[in-house]
Amino acid sequence: MRLGYACMNTELKTIFRTLRVATAETEGTAKIKELTLKNMQTTLEIIQWNLVNDILFYRASSNLIPLSTHPINDWVWWEDPEFLFIAGQIRDLVQTHQMRVSMHPGQYTVLNSPKPEVVEKSIQDLEYHDRLIQLLGGNDLIVHTGGAYGDKAAAKARFAENYLKLPESIKRRLRLENDDKTFTIRDVLEVSKMCGIPVCFDIHHHNCNNDGTPVDFAEILATWEGYGIPKIHISTGKEGFTDLRHHDLVSETDFNELLLLLGDTDADIMFEAKLKEQAVLPFLKQLLNK
Repeated sequence: MRLGYACMNTELKTIFRTLRVATAETEGTAKIKELTLKNMQTTLEIIQWNLVNDILFYRASSNLIPLSTHPINDWVWWEDPEFLFIAGQIRDLVQTHQMRVSMHPGQYTVLNSPKPEVVEKSIQDLEYHDRLIQLLGGNDLIVHTGGAYGDKAAAKARFAENYLKLPESIKRRLRLENDDKTFTIRDVLEVSKMCGIPVCFDIHHHNCNNDGTPVDFAEILATWEGYGIPKIHISTGKEGFTDLRHHDLVSETDFNELLLLLGDTDADIMFEAKLKEQAVLPFLKQLLNK
């Protein structure tokens, strides 16, 4: 079992640099490259810190390359020697230490949108993430189903239809997560049956958004056949069990609930907490002392 966290590291006080389109218009792709290399160096430092502290699961930021899919960015970063040098350092550490690296495309990546132009932009974003995560040595791209658009059944079918049209490289890495408002774990399992996508179970989202049906964890695990160890998300509500906002930390009660559900199943757990690595370390220490 590997425990991990997302993007920022509070101990290192990391930041990932972004860029306005207006600035890129003024300073050109040289500025995009400059900020990208700084972001990649920051990622390398986080990976190194994680290894020293036995954290072998990490979600890389989607913002490593500013304006990654914007037309103004004509920099062929995946062929740039300076970029590839840092990416190679990260990938070597990830592969040597069997670290799991994932990414989570943002809220505007919506494969089930009824608007073709939104789907096309979503695919462009997935192509960016797929290319980047391969260079980092990672495997998982996590997405949500999208919107219901007044007809949840049609929305689920549309996701499956668009998923099946994706390049094989993206399909090998894409995982579908249940969300906290619209698509329950039962919904995403139905989508998985339509197209074969592995299901990333978020236990807090399930607690906030479910149809009353008990979790059939064996059914979730079955979606991962041929895709490796299942990936699971955990968080604690800021002010209550079903509060959608994330707490600074993860409660022992919530973590033990997940362990009980897992039983003897091996899974990697992503902590989605405001204090990032600080939320992980106490539980990691607990597991290592067993």
